[in-house]
Amino acid sequence: MNAPTNDQLPVVVVGAGPVGLAAAAHLVERGLEPLVLEAGPSAGTAVRAWSHVRLFSPWGEVTDPAAEKLLAPTGWVRPNASAYPTGGDWAEHYLQPLADVLGNQVRYGTTVTGVARAGRDRIVDSGRDEQPFTVHIQSADGREERLTARAVIDASGTWSTPSPLGADGLPALGEKTAANRISYRVPDLKDPAVRARYAGKRTAVIGSGASAFTALAYLADLAKEEGGTHAVWILRRGIGANTYGGGEADQLPARGALGLRAKAAVEAGHASAVTGFRAQSVERDGDRLVLIAEDGRRLDPVDEVIVLTGFRPDLSFLSELRLGLDERLQAPTALAPLIDPNVHSCGTVYPHGVNELSHPEQGVYLVGMKSYGRAPTFLAMTGYEQVRSITAAIAGDREAAERVELTLPETGVCGGAGLFDDPDAAQSSESGGCCAAPATVQIGIGAPAASGGC
Repeated sequence: MNAPTNDQLPVVVVGAGPVGLAAAAHLVERGLEPLVLEAGPSAGTAVRAWSHVRLFSPWGEVTDPAAEKLLAPTGWVRPNASAYPTGGDWAEHYLQPLADVLGNQVRYGTTVTGVARAGRDRIVDSGRDEQPFTVHIQSADGREERLTARAVIDASGTWSTPSPLGADGLPALGEKTAANRISYRVPDLKDPAVRARYAGKRTAVIGSGASAFTALAYLADLAKEEGGTHAVWILRRGIGANTYGGGEADQLPARGALGLRAKAAVEAGHASAVTGFRAQSVERDGDRLVLIAEDGRRLDPVDEVIVLTGFRPDLSFLSELRLGLDERLQAPTALAPLIDPNVHSCGTVYPHGVNELSHPEQGVYLVGMKSYGRAPTFLAMTGYEQVRSITAAIAGDREAAERVELTLPETGVCGGAGLFDDPDAAQSSESGGCCAAPATVQIGIGAPAASGGC
């Protein structure tokens, strides 16, 4: 029996999240075979982890056109385009139905442990581009397997690799040993066990983005009901005019309301701000923790620490591929200048495709949040445009691959996490917007805006 040619092999998609499943839908539309590998037990495993958070973008902005076409024959109808879903809604009413339509083209409980060229390690040049990819996987029961693919689209995101407490990008001294008192997620205080963890406690919240705002707002609400609850908000920079976002002037009312609630938490005494604090170490003080800065400052002991300092890509299973990555952001070299958070906010990132996402290793692509490396400026609809372009290129339609098919509204803005219990503010927006998981993905639509970052 003859071995299949590269063109007959499936395209492996890593991750069954919003962008990974959109990639699969576009591949199907192109007549190509996708194989989606998801480490979790269901579609949108990472999204489900922040199911209690409401998105900043309405349904009309968080579904992919090719995915909708694939779903239509099943009788699926997109929820009210102007309504704002929670992460749980998004997973249950869109991502899982989409994965179900794809059927056995999605494999759950499957972790990708390595990707390489068949018979070629990173060093070998000879015949490299003609070889298919080999994808090593491990199932939930520990069984190992090797698959062969014509191309690999890595949409695995960054959720599994939160950035640490340490200001130098490394874990603070003592951070790992204090792991039982440190969380890297916005807490779901509607969960009785989580609520008990923070009720009546002194909690340090580290971070300056909308996810930190969300945590502060949640803890302030808890403080109103549970005496002794207090948040210590730790910022690496000072407090300035843009610290709390756009406030009432924000083009996205839900985001503006979130910043105002964080500000109110400080002004009401439910939270206290510590500025210019760059954490270096964590020490035990009995059952409590003491945070110590690089300048020697020691904070009063806290019971819990919530670290919301961003996420970073896991590149370990791609180590045998020749990737072209920016040395700072760990994003594709051509994409990095377009998303650099030192220059850009979510609203100034334009649509981009195969040209910006290609690597020296032909046929491998990082997409979605993972393509942005450490930059927090990712937009979901931009991610959908990424995979539309890439799948066109894989299918040999270069003209479509290089054509921009996404128009971003000039009034769009983006960033951060919405509050589950504050939907009214979100509903009042008519200008497009964004949605996001706590500190992990910035999703929605946007275009150049003069306001601050995400």
